[in-house]
Amino acid sequence: MNKKQFFLGMFLASVIGGMVALAGVSYLIQPKQASSFDEKQQTSFVNLLNGENFTIPDGINFVASAGMVTPAVVHVKSTLSYSPRSQRDPIQEFFGFPPRGGQENGGRAPMSSGSGVIISADGYIVTNNHVVEGASQIDISLENNKRYIAKVIGTDPTTDLALLKIEESGLPFVRFGDSDQTQIGEWVLAVGNPFNLNSTVTAGIISAKARNIGILRGVENNLQVEAFLQTDAVVNPGNSGGALVNLAGELIGINTAIASNTGSFAGYSFAVPSSLVKKVMDDLMNYGAVQRGLLGVNINDVSPELEERLGVEFPVEQGVYIGSVNNDSGAQEAGLREGDIIVGVDGRPTNNVAMLQEMVARKRPGDQVEVEYVRDGKTQKTKATLKNFDGGTNIVEKVIPKTYDFEGVMFENLTEEQMERLNISGGALITTLGNSKWRNAGARSGFIITSIISENGRSRIADVDDLLDKLESMSGEELVILGMFQDGTEYYFELQLD
Repeated sequence: MNKKQFFLGMFLASVIGGMVALAGVSYLIQPKQASSFDEKQQTSFVNLLNGENFTIPDGINFVASAGMVTPAVVHVKSTLSYSPRSQRDPIQEFFGFPPRGGQENGGRAPMSSGSGVIISADGYIVTNNHVVEGASQIDISLENNKRYIAKVIGTDPTTDLALLKIEESGLPFVRFGDSDQTQIGEWVLAVGNPFNLNSTVTAGIISAKARNIGILRGVENNLQVEAFLQTDAVVNPGNSGGALVNLAGELIGINTAIASNTGSFAGYSFAVPSSLVKKVMDDLMNYGAVQRGLLGVNINDVSPELEERLGVEFPVEQGVYIGSVNNDSGAQEAGLREGDIIVGVDGRPTNNVAMLQEMVARKRPGDQVEVEYVRDGKTQKTKATLKNFDGGTNIVEKVIPKTYDFEGVMFENLTEEQMERLNISGGALITTLGNSKWRNAGARSGFIITSIISENGRSRIADVDDLLDKLESMSGEELVILGMFQDGTEYYFELQLD
């Protein structure tokens, strides 16, 4: 064997050995179901914009961060409840009197729009609850103009967040950053779709943290959590649900609101911090509902005004004053009392109510928190076990209703609460429209079918099984489908079955 053949043989052996090693590693690594978005976002590549080697060139350069984030920010369009197209009697029209007229908007359902952020390659999207609230259908548009219909995994009005899902894989996504490490004065980018202008990027700085502006008042149980990051990045209607990112391209907040007397940007905007967003998204993915751990106290910010009202002198200038402690709560069991001033949770200062609420909202029932408080001028610590709404420590999972399919149209049975609210005895709810014939006929997601008119007369619908039986038996017939939307608006459409 000559020298040339020897080196060629060594080279081939090296290549084959490397291929065998890679195949072996791929075989041995078995994917597992991720239970948090931290796990979903763990990939093999290294974020070159994060770490000691990352330096901002010549002042400020937003190009790299914008390029990473923009493909993963989507346009969210929500179709809301649908109004009746005609006030005429559908029974008369079915027997020879054609419908006339229609809505002033040409029969189109009202819509709202906002933004969303893809947070995993398999299609999970975070947005604001107010962007999708009351929607019968949610359409997602990617930066490359691909379109999808999204499913709502869960919503949380107390933080104004919602988790959506589209059926796709290999999507670009934005990694979660640590909003706790974000500093006032730090540069940030806001990415979203203001005024339906897709993929808009604006820049600003963090102006304040843990800001409570009172926009979530009226939330059920009065458990709203407002500890917003305040920025001066330009945010306008349509930016809601979009990304607030640092210069490393990491998600540090979800843009939610603006401070304005006109409805347009007037200097400041507000974002839900990512540390809270991540916890809420994990809860919605795993349980379908947010798990709120409660300390069980009524609280106020320490302030000169509170001192004057109570006629006392506080030993600290900042903190959270306990006005009362609920019976059998985690706070009572931990020994906290009226008049105590909470100044820290888990080693972090809690200078105001917003900070305390955010820290507790990151926990679940059964979790323990270390509470630092001042009593009689002395600083003390105790550990409190957080409880759920029922006073226990159990995790409560949302019951996912069973769905039924008929030619690409998905149905669900009504709940007792829905039937009682609408004063009806039965019906079948359309949840997804994957059939163009139904959609073109006027069917809409969120519509409740209560009866069908066929050649044999009118038949009331008891539930989904009853509906499917009737549709199967009416094959080839022309039908009038009657019912209402979940706001009580009556509606009907005509359908020719195959």
